[in-house]
Amino acid sequence: MKYYIIAGEASGDLHGSNLIKALKKRDAAANIRCWGGNLMQEAGGHLAKHYKDMAFMGFLEVIKNIPTIFKNIAFCKEDIQKFQPDVVIFIDFSGFNLRIAKWAKENGFKTNYYISPQIWASREGRIKKIKRDIDNMYVILPFEKDFYEKKHNYPVHFVGHPLIDAIENTKIVDESTFRSENSLDPNKPIIALLPGSRKQEVQKMLQVMLSVRFDFPNYQFVIAGAPSLTDDFYHPFLKGDTVGYVSNQTYALLTYAHAALVTSGTATLETALFQIPQVVCYKGNWISYQIAKRIITLDYISLVNLIMDKEVVKELIQGDLTTKNLKQELGKIVEGPQRERILDDYQILRKKLGGKGASQLAANLIVENV
Repeated sequence: MKYYIIAGEASGDLHGSNLIKALKKRDAAANIRCWGGNLMQEAGGHLAKHYKDMAFMGFLEVIKNIPTIFKNIAFCKEDIQKFQPDVVIFIDFSGFNLRIAKWAKENGFKTNYYISPQIWASREGRIKKIKRDIDNMYVILPFEKDFYEKKHNYPVHFVGHPLIDAIENTKIVDESTFRSENSLDPNKPIIALLPGSRKQEVQKMLQVMLSVRFDFPNYQFVIAGAPSLTDDFYHPFLKGDTVGYVSNQTYALLTYAHAALVTSGTATLETALFQIPQVVCYKGNWISYQIAKRIITLDYISLVNLIMDKEVVKELIQGDLTTKNLKQELGKIVEGPQRERILDDYQILRKKLGGKGASQLAANLIVENV
């Protein structure tokens, strides 16, 4: 069968790549065209558009890039028409994907959504579009099934979280090799810095994350470079020999880290699954943040706290993300009772996410439901 998959950012590329592998395992004749990144391409998808050309962060950034977004939407519709897939599969990236889903449904294409838009966090009214335009929804967070089925009478499939498979399938070099190849101190414990994957957020996050490095002289701070950004982009942040850097090796970095400072997003859950205590950080454009604050209805922003429905990890958001607060919260997790409490809660979190095989289960259901 022919599959058309649309992902719009680094995490979607990761999950999309594992879905492609699973689809090919389930359907040996699978012909897959996709919007995504290098991982999806390497998995066997034929890349129509790279997510680097699509990722705009915040309300203002989206407004500034409206002409580009509309061009992408028009190209996507034309490309789907030419390819004539048996099913269009959407991965998160709701602002773009829900527009394409409406058109796809109207034009007779089967529509499947893998990794739900976070309508439980904001703009819940989008459920009307999902009910109208999406034939099958595959959710990855345990509370999403109740949200859709009990609150909105819309049946969905809970397949478990694909990060569990992604992490377990990643081959990691031994620690001495990892440190040596990346010119890291062989003895100092690592504080991992995961500042995000988009230029705007990385620039905001790294400035404050690095501001506490001299307060922890017995540790080395190491930046996780995102695959969507070049090495040159990170050079101004390396501060001579005081800050380490690894490119596209986030999982290896988390494997050997002692603690982490993490920009809110999928990375918070990845960090938890690697059993690394963390402080969650977020600071956006002021106007974008003010708008978001008024439409997001959640008590927490990190997936770790949302899934556990309590504060497992500290969240420092916008005005609270200061050098003083970050120093205080990081100090609590490098050693002591709070560190141990977080690690205990992480074990419960993993059980809530379900077991292995999320990508394969989703692939099997997609094939069966076409």
